[in-house]
Formats: sequence, structure tokens, C-alpha cells
Amino acid sequence: MGQNDLMSNAEDVADQFLRVTKQYLPHVARLCLISTFLEDGIRMWFQWNEQRDYIEATWSCGYFLAACFVLLNLLGQLGGCVLILSRNFVQYACFALFGILSLQTIAYSILWDLKFLMRNLALGGGLLLLLAESRGEGKSMFAGVPSMGEHSPKQYMQLGGRVLLVLMFMTLLHFDPSFISILQNLVGTALIVLVAIGFKTKLAALTLVLWLFAVNVYFNAFWMVPAYKPMHDFLKYDFFQTMSVIGGLLLIVALGPGGVSMDEKKKLW
Repeated sequence: MGQNDLMSNAEDVADQFLRVTKQYLPHVARLCLISTFLEDGIRMWFQWNEQRDYIEATWSCGYFLAACFVLLNLLGQLGGCVLILSRNFVQYACFALFGILSLQTIAYSILWDLKFLMRNLALGGGLLLLLAESRGEGKSMFAGVPSMGEHSPKQYMQLGGRVLLVLMFMTLLHFDPSFISILQNLVGTALIVLVAIGFKTKLAALTLVLWLFAVNVYFNAFWMVPAYKPMHDFLKYDFFQTMSVIGGLLLIVALGPGGVSMDEKKKLW
């Protein structure tokens, strides 16, 4: 009974948080979600020569094509972020950022690095949630798609987004025999499973937001490293990627898990 009371109290706290923040939480979630694309687009501007030279040397594609690649990344990411924040053509902006993410996965050889690949897939999950959130029932690019039973395509996008988002946490698990590491792995695994299956989703997602934010600030404090050191850019990249996943989780907190989830099924029991 005590355990049930504890869970009930935690859910009450989460519900109170949502009541207080419901007006601006989706806006904060969207800003966090696009933060890595915004930072990367700005970095393309300030590191134009370095990025162009890297692509030219890696792919032997010549000066012009390398410059086009950097320009596409710069305009695609900054333009997509502006559209998302202004709530204009959000669906097209999401697809543009999907394309940029896929292009970078190949161009920077992320496809062969499991950790970075899982993080990019998690970013894709966040974009999928944003795409689902922006999709109105009346006006949709899926208007001609037949309905799949009782669930709409939007709900399946929410399911896919939830499942992809949890890949970020798979990269944070440490296989260490220490008690703290084992406890962190067990609790973290339990929370990501709850988010993936959509059970106690808002509470689990909010807990993951707090945990991930604390881990991010502690381990990826790029502001503590001088800008001229390579580690500064590496930590900065990790920091904003993690903030984007936090944004995806905040969307789950704000909007719920969608129809394909145990929380929704419980309402029918």
C-alpha cells in the first residue's frame, strides 16, 4: 500500500507540474528539440572553412560540392528551426531536418559508430513527435491515407517517436560493477521501458527529463573548457544533442503518449 501511495503522490506532483506549465511547456519542448539543429547551423557559419575542407578531404568531392554541402546544412537547419519556432510549415520543416540528419549520418560516417547512430535515431524520434504534434486532424498531408483500424497515423508516429527517443538512454548505460552504476542502469532501464510502452508515461518521461538534464549539465559542461580545445566542440555537440532529446521527452510530458500506449488502453479497461 505504501508503494501505491508513493506512486500516487508522484503522479499528483507531475499533474500539478503540468497544470502550472501547460501554457508554455510545448514551446519550451520545441525550443529544446531544435536546439541541436540551431547550434549546428550556426557552427556551419562560424566554421565554414573547416567544415568544407573536412568534407572535401573525406569524400574527394571537390571545393564546389563541399561548399554546397555546408551551405545546404546551414540554410536547411536554420531555416527549419525558424519555421518550427514560428509554427509555419512545420511538417515540411520536420522533413527538411530529417533529410539533413540523414545526410549528416552518411557524410560524417556516423552510420558506422553505434553510439552516434543511436543518438541520431533518438533525434529522429524527437522530430517524429514534433511532426505528430503539428499534424492537425483536419489538415494533414496524410489526408488520403486509409485509416489503420482505430488508430490514426499520428498515433503511430507518437509510438515510433517514443521508441526512438529511448535509444539516447541506451548510450548512457554503464556496465560497471559498482552499486551506483547498477542502480542507475536498473532505474534508467525501467523508465525507458515505461516510456516506450506508454505506461505511466508522463511521470516516467518527466523523471527522465530531470535525470538527463542533470547528467547533461554535469558531463557535458562545454563552457568549462576553453573554446580553442577540441573537447569544447565535442562537449558542446553532445550537450545540444541531449537537449534535443529532452525536448522530445517534454513533448511527451505535455501531450501524452498517444493512442498506441498502455495508458490509453487502461481507459478502456
